[in-house]
Amino acid sequence: MRRYEHSPPCLFHRDTRRWVHALLIVAAILLGNTAARAQDLSSGLSTDVIQITSNFTGTEIVLFGALEDTSHAIQDRNATSDVIVVIRGPDTDITVRRKDRIAGLWINRKQVALEGLPGYYFLASTRPLNRIAAPAILDRFGLGTNHLTARTTGAGDEGPAFLSAAVRTYTREGLYRESGSIEFLGRTLFRARIPVPATVPDGPYKAEVYLFQNGGVVSAQSSPLYVDKSGFERRVYNYASRDGALYGLATVIMAILLGWLSFAIVRQRG
Repeated sequence: MRRYEHSPPCLFHRDTRRWVHALLIVAAILLGNTAARAQDLSSGLSTDVIQITSNFTGTEIVLFGALEDTSHAIQDRNATSDVIVVIRGPDTDITVRRKDRIAGLWINRKQVALEGLPGYYFLASTRPLNRIAAPAILDRFGLGTNHLTARTTGAGDEGPAFLSAAVRTYTREGLYRESGSIEFLGRTLFRARIPVPATVPDGPYKAEVYLFQNGGVVSAQSSPLYVDKSGFERRVYNYASRDGALYGLATVIMAILLGWLSFAIVRQRG
């Protein structure tokens, strides 16, 4: 019997990965069916900055979009159009450990480092993903938690098992969700409500909208979204990042003072 667990993520900016993903979107648009490109899309977020404070309990943002006919008539009248909305980021590096039961005890037997996995992932679509596009297309753009990829170290052939364990953990913590729905307000206007849990990591995010026709991407748009600490939390974070040694010393001194104060109060009451 085996169990998987992962260590808390360390957040890093992955510029190269973001550029590669953007280039894939551009390539899909350029290689799309010319006849289907008569239909385009535009989208926007209700806010592009989420501030995290000490009393932050989560929030909800809304993505609005519209399908735009760039000609008076779409040439392919039988085309099946679908919209997929994805919010992802920031990239994280985590260590997943597998536990095996030996002599009645659960012991860590193997660990694998996963790099480049989104710390938050939300997907909404007009139909189930397997009815919109082939698995190869979903893999190319990372659409759906089953189609996410990460760089692995020390995994060998067991990389997919450790990746699935990490995805299950993030899903259980509410950081991964792909059951969102897209609400159409008319023939061309749509919106998607995006829940942002209190445990969401701070950093840069991307809001992506894909327009599919007959199983292929014909248009795509990406918008930035930022989750940032503010107020006292931000000052503490900056201080810890800038002067790590002094921050550690200050926390030790504070712990000693609080322990001494608690002892003095208990002794006085006794």
